[in-house]
Amino acid sequence: MQKNIGLEDSQIVRKNNIDDSDPTATETAIRECIEEGCNVIFATSWGYMETVAALAEEFPDIYFAHGTGYMSNGKNFTNYFGRIYQARYLSGIAAGLKTQSNKIGYVAAQNKDNSEVTGGLDAFAMGIYSVNPDAKVYVRVTNSWYDPEGESAAAKALIAEGCDVIGQHCNTPNPQLAAEEANVWGVGYNSDMIKDAPKAVLCSVLWDWGAYYTAYVQSIIDGSYDGSNYYGGLAEGLVDISDLADFNDPEAAAKIEEAKKSIIDGSFNVFDGVIETNDGSTVGEEGGTLDDATITGGINWYFKNIVEESAQ
Repeated sequence: MQKNIGLEDSQIVRKNNIDDSDPTATETAIRECIEEGCNVIFATSWGYMETVAALAEEFPDIYFAHGTGYMSNGKNFTNYFGRIYQARYLSGIAAGLKTQSNKIGYVAAQNKDNSEVTGGLDAFAMGIYSVNPDAKVYVRVTNSWYDPEGESAAAKALIAEGCDVIGQHCNTPNPQLAAEEANVWGVGYNSDMIKDAPKAVLCSVLWDWGAYYTAYVQSIIDGSYDGSNYYGGLAEGLVDISDLADFNDPEAAAKIEEAKKSIIDGSFNVFDGVIETNDGSTVGEEGGTLDDATITGGINWYFKNIVEESAQ
């Protein structure tokens, strides 16, 4: 975004490692940004949401954009996120075709009540099921977005139970490092984690936030900003998966490309039709698809091939 818009380094203020479970620290960081002259503030973690909502009311001339979550005011406080579940579905295809044990592990930052984490896990599991209906997905929850030790422990426990592919929705590469150490496979998240665990990572689920940040800031500059929330996906270039590693099955590449095309052209939306959950109930309806509001805030169920493990 900085490069695209042509901003100087002095125009960008970064506040790193602000604990999103600490509202005081969050508020302090945001107020420091305002004091330093920032008039556009991106808040990039779920736990910042309520603090940002309050400060947006206090500072109506500052533009606040919050990543993930669900709150906004349609004025100076907008919500942005993306259809990361689309990329997770594709990565599930790679995992489902690679497993030999039919046991796939998943390290989740939050429990079933968090729609962001759960929707992504469900999509991953559905991608697996589409190519390997015999496989099960075992999930362990760390209850933290960033817990290096907890993420390692969860991954190792899953591997000890026989999982030979490890997926994740958490912020360190530790689950992939654990997979490599144990000589099993992995699916990374956020960035291409093959750089971290080159002998394990089949592919990674990726964000390209620059696609959104550029459009957001440019809209403020040119006066087209309208306070709308943003929810992009594969078609907008906001999400994707990395190229498959050389040791992944070529069959996976073909199946992923087929599914990707159908998602982009709108003929397939991942959460289509009647979906069976792991408690025997169903969601959705024949001929329909879950709407964005449900996907971002109303998914609190696990797909039928998911097995819940004890929280870490």
